[in-house]
Amino acid sequence: MEAFFNMIFQNNILSTLLALSLTGLIGLYIGNIKIFNIEIGITGVLFAGIILSYLSLPFDENLIIFIREFGLALFVYAVGMQVGNGFFSSFKKNGIFLNLFSLVIILLNLLVLFAIKYFTNIDIATLIGMYCGGVTNTPALATAQTALSSVSASAPVDKISIGYALTYPGAVLSIVMSMIIIKYIFRKECEDDIKQSVSINQKPEILNVSMVVENKNLDGVMIKDIPAIDELNVVISRIKKKDGSIMIAGPSTVINVGDIVLGVGEEKNLEELRKIIGSRSDYDFKKQNSKIINTRAIVTNKKIIGKKIFETVIPSYNVIITRASRADVEFVVTDDYTIQFADNIVIVGEEADVLKVAKYIGNSPKELTIPNLIPIFIGLIVGVIIAVIPFRIPFVSTPLKLGLAGGLLISAIIFANLGSIGKISWYIPPSSNLMLRELGIVMFLSAVGLKSGHNFFSTLLNKEGIMIVGGGILISFVPLIITGYVLKRFYKLHYLTICGLLSGSMTDPPALAFANSISESSLQSISYATVYPLTMFMRIISAQILVLWLIP
Repeated sequence: MEAFFNMIFQNNILSTLLALSLTGLIGLYIGNIKIFNIEIGITGVLFAGIILSYLSLPFDENLIIFIREFGLALFVYAVGMQVGNGFFSSFKKNGIFLNLFSLVIILLNLLVLFAIKYFTNIDIATLIGMYCGGVTNTPALATAQTALSSVSASAPVDKISIGYALTYPGAVLSIVMSMIIIKYIFRKECEDDIKQSVSINQKPEILNVSMVVENKNLDGVMIKDIPAIDELNVVISRIKKKDGSIMIAGPSTVINVGDIVLGVGEEKNLEELRKIIGSRSDYDFKKQNSKIINTRAIVTNKKIIGKKIFETVIPSYNVIITRASRADVEFVVTDDYTIQFADNIVIVGEEADVLKVAKYIGNSPKELTIPNLIPIFIGLIVGVIIAVIPFRIPFVSTPLKLGLAGGLLISAIIFANLGSIGKISWYIPPSSNLMLRELGIVMFLSAVGLKSGHNFFSTLLNKEGIMIVGGGILISFVPLIITGYVLKRFYKLHYLTICGLLSGSMTDPPALAFANSISESSLQSISYATVYPLTMFMRIISAQILVLWLIP
């Protein structure tokens, strides 16, 4: 048996692979353990690595560094592809307000960090790790380590990991405690919010509404000339004429007084259109014995990706595309709609034409399960190039580089928003994205834990360790409780929206899981998703700026 283990441990590749696999296995089990109904999740891998490293599990230092960086690359790129579609849309409407307060929390985190630096003698590398752990942001940890290594080859990179590991658990607890305390302070308002939350539907639903044309000014007018129809983002898909015939409606279709039209759009917009056209009708187009049908089909034909509908052969068929679903968001299809891979569209028309269009756009769900690796490698290459491009910002003398994490995040956000370039689609199936993300973070945290375990317990069990843990709690708790109080006291923001904002501003899934346990409403998840993209970007950038600013 001893000879068998010697064969493994004397081989650098085998011993490192064994250490990595054991760390991932044990860490994922630790992450599933619930304490006060909260799981530490993927961070369990970090603690498993620290423990195994402390027990002197052998591994190759150089291989572990490569595994750490490659895991980081996979993780950050997958995160960028996940949040990329929502990055720019998060600034719309209420999103600006929520993102503004997310930035306030980030600034307060930094102010508390500088206060700790002023009143204590904790070294800079550990302070930066405290910031990353205090805001529960793993990509920030990765960026900080990369930035510190670039500043000095002999820099104490492991101290960042130790600061992160010591402060992370208290930070998760701080987020949860801030939600509980805000609920206690505003007990009645918060309880009312929770009771009313289930009936609140934040996602505008796309509806079909029948209307009778009664406005004489619209008699003989083409649909595209109906006042405000473009601004209302409404589509008229079918018309029942006075003689009882039902026809497909297009932009150039003429309507007459007495016609019944079927409008597709958000309820408030349909009501505005109803005021222009006439009155609502109980006529149900679906129950009529008509050749016209509607069906859903998935875009998998790569030849039409990136095109407008009028740039394809779809208009040559007597059909209309009324709505589309993309990344679980449904919207009305208008003239400015650009076809993207995996869009789920609704086609209305006669059955034969609908089937032809469905075949033309692909409609092959199997294609969605096949990951295309070429765009992933293109994205990684572009991310690496962006990572090393220097740029300057005020008050920082050294040129700033985004680093591996920042470069890949920018690359992924850009490509996720583009959707496609020519025939190349950057669509990644959700299951594939999840696999990339989870594999990457397990590789990264395993490597970080294994490299920092030998100093972790010696730091934890001395006076400085207690200061680090306490400082991490202050970094996370103080900004959250101040912001949460202000939002509830002065802005009367919904309690669940506040919970989602607090969780999202710390990019912390365990805290979101706790917020979701408060109510079945989706309000907390919506606000979390609204602030997550910008927050993730700012956390990564701020960690690197801290390194360049504080390291002499």
